[in-house]
Amino acid sequence: MSENGKSLVLSGSGVTKIFGSGAKKVVAVNKVDFEFHEKELVSIVGESGSGKTTLVKMLLGLISVTEGDIYFMGEKRDIRSRRQKKEYWKGIQAIFQDPFSSYNMFHKIDSVLLDCINMRGGRSLPRPKKIEMITEACSFVNLKYAELTNKYPFELSGGQQQRLMIARIFLLKPKILLADEPTSMIDACSRATILDMLLGLRNETGMMIIFVTHDIGLAYYISDSVYIMERGRFVESGKADAVILSPSAEYTKRLINDVPKIHSPWDFTKAAEGASV
Repeated sequence: MSENGKSLVLSGSGVTKIFGSGAKKVVAVNKVDFEFHEKELVSIVGESGSGKTTLVKMLLGLISVTEGDIYFMGEKRDIRSRRQKKEYWKGIQAIFQDPFSSYNMFHKIDSVLLDCINMRGGRSLPRPKKIEMITEACSFVNLKYAELTNKYPFELSGGQQQRLMIARIFLLKPKILLADEPTSMIDACSRATILDMLLGLRNETGMMIIFVTHDIGLAYYISDSVYIMERGRFVESGKADAVILSPSAEYTKRLINDVPKIHSPWDFTKAAEGASV
């Protein structure tokens, strides 16, 4: 199955996640369908609690699917064994919101990057070749390997840690990258740099990127397609221009209206009314 000649790399049918049971039952993701194609940049947009991160964890195989099926490269996904999961993770990787929780802080940066090469089957490569690959990956994200060697991740700033995560992806070269709010904890200047690096990585390796965000303006700027998520469901999806410029769902319209417009006067009346209550 393809779109404009692009192969389908990840899809889902009726994907559902339920936590608890009985009176404590919570439906975090509710029968969602999706189709993601190679080299595509897709944004999943929704407010906190909409189910975005739960869906990401299911796509990564970090939590189980309660109902429905996920397909990877046209085949129904089967990751019941540890070996199957490790093989699956060669094709799908993630960058998370909090870079500090993405590393084992007791492992040096050299070890973090060497593990990526080994995971891609490069364990037998001579060490000079591995160092050359690591240096190239660091250079891609404007880091100097010579300044990182023998350091631990906690010795880097948040922005440097996010760049290091992208260097890992550069070495791993997965077919799919899940980016879950990867720029929300860094300043605006670093945010633009990280986004440019992710887009450059897509162009360099041909991977498809699933960008998870609450920022609908950002989603419009970077995305080919957009999925709008509310209370565990996709309430609207399609090409970015169609969804953002001609929204049909009330939830999408509200998200768009909540984006401040620099050329328009801001309406503070609602805030003032709330303060007077």
